[in-house]
Amino acid sequence: MSFDSRQFLANLTQSPGIYRMLDEHGETLYVGKAKRLKARLASYFRGALNTKTQAMVSRIADVQVTVTRSEIEALLLEQTLIKELRPPYNILLRDDKSYPFVFVTDRHPFPALEYKRARRRHEGGRYLGPYPSSNAVRESLSLMQKIFRIRNCEDSVFAHRTRPCLQYQIRRCSAPCVGYIGEADYRRDLEHAVMCLEGRSEQVTQELTEAMETASRNLAFEDAARLRDQIQHLRQLQHRQFVDTEGGDADVFALAEREGALCISVLAVRQGRLLGARHQAPDNGLGLDPAELLGEFVSQYYLGQGREIPREVIGSLPLPDSDILESALSSRAERRVRVTHRVRGHRSQWLELARTNAEQQLGSRLASQGELERRFSSLQTALELPDPPERLECFDISHSHGEATVASCVVFDRNGPRKSDYRRFNIEGETAGDDYAAMRQALTRRFRRLAEGEGIAPDILLLDGGKGQLNLAREVLAELGVGNILLLGVAKGTTRKAGLETLFIETIDRTLDLPASSPGLHLIQHVRDEAHRFAITGHRNRRDKARRSSALEGIAGIGPKRRRELLRFFGGLQGVKQASREELARVPGISDALAEAIHRSLHG
Repeated sequence: MSFDSRQFLANLTQSPGIYRMLDEHGETLYVGKAKRLKARLASYFRGALNTKTQAMVSRIADVQVTVTRSEIEALLLEQTLIKELRPPYNILLRDDKSYPFVFVTDRHPFPALEYKRARRRHEGGRYLGPYPSSNAVRESLSLMQKIFRIRNCEDSVFAHRTRPCLQYQIRRCSAPCVGYIGEADYRRDLEHAVMCLEGRSEQVTQELTEAMETASRNLAFEDAARLRDQIQHLRQLQHRQFVDTEGGDADVFALAEREGALCISVLAVRQGRLLGARHQAPDNGLGLDPAELLGEFVSQYYLGQGREIPREVIGSLPLPDSDILESALSSRAERRVRVTHRVRGHRSQWLELARTNAEQQLGSRLASQGELERRFSSLQTALELPDPPERLECFDISHSHGEATVASCVVFDRNGPRKSDYRRFNIEGETAGDDYAAMRQALTRRFRRLAEGEGIAPDILLLDGGKGQLNLAREVLAELGVGNILLLGVAKGTTRKAGLETLFIETIDRTLDLPASSPGLHLIQHVRDEAHRFAITGHRNRRDKARRSSALEGIAGIGPKRRRELLRFFGGLQGVKQASREELARVPGISDALAEAIHRSLHG
């Protein structure tokens, strides 16, 4: 069966990461990195390609992706995999050169920051790095010249200058060649630049922040804007590249579960560097609790396969009998092995990355054409339909105590979510908190157009809420004269646990209880959860737009003082929006939980 690129791309993330193209035998053809995985991979299947790329694409049977937190991490992982796997289509594109460095000599009174590809013994100086790419080195050097005005000329040019060069005129050099700055002052600026390159830049950043505020108070807005940009560049420079700078040997296990499907992602970290990820979709035929399933998987992964055991095993859930598993692994490895799910610092970042990969892989699996066909066929059998349904619609309501009520309508067809047909309805003129009135208005607005000959009728109309919503929908369709639509109410069980739903078919008297393992039930859960997500997103957008006049106002726990501190720390609102959760948590007065709330509010 040929690779379905359209289906694969439809559900691919826009996050940074690496991708492996595999042939029909599972052998790696090519390893690449991407700032946005979806956009990069789409370029292989759309538009004109050269002969070599066409030959490679024609051999693709599968594409595996690993999500990373940044482009830098993607590049480091890409280099590791290329050296390990040596794919045929990478060999001529990349050699095995070492990573580049920044070099500072101690044999010159006014040293420059120099680009070096490899370390040399007896050169007399300091090497800073390694950096993931030559562009990263040159960008860092350019930044240091802008901020600290460090020279970048050759020693031979420096020795023969009699007047300042253009770099001095454009404020990129302090002209030590003609004595415009003393050796002590230049050394101070150079040391500040080195501190920034080593990630020890908090004191320097604070000085720049104070200078920016002084310039702003003095109405020197152009200088303030320049300093703001420099602060933002420094924040980017301080970003912790944890996959290559933190030590530790660990395997990280994360389990993702939804709509009856499972995925476990395993990230291998050795000497602090992410080496790759594996993804498994175990069968949970016994309906085990997720923690139990993960515990059994980890046990079989090591004790049943004879794999290398790292010094640390990290799980996304607390594993049952973890002390026994820890003892067994320690005995097999003949050294101490730690099994845990509570981690901090860079280990928590590894765990978050494993969770992200598990969710991405699970989403891709749920959206695969074969899985969709199986689910639609199962639903046809369960509902005793003559043909598989072609179009499903589901409605849901979201509000906060009646505020900013929004109804969602999501559409699924045989290819999965049909997002171009999704609709949201802002509910007006109804009693706050009256979900039935809100649902009536949404259904009326949707199906009135259908009664007037506009739009496409669904084969099945799903309603989350059970008996009440089902009766309401039947009344609305009868009033509008719309027929030939199967109504399906979905009521959660008494424990509200997925897999225990009761289905009401057309009337409250005709019920159906499908087993938790039914692919047809998984399809219903998927459609219902998507309607819920789409409604909540619309409600939050509407509520936040009404509540705040700026992006930071209205976030619980962010008052004027913290808002001012955030803007100072990142040099403006744009810097706050670009910051990661970890960077937000570094702001004085901002806890990890508050950083998470800020990031979620700004990015949805």
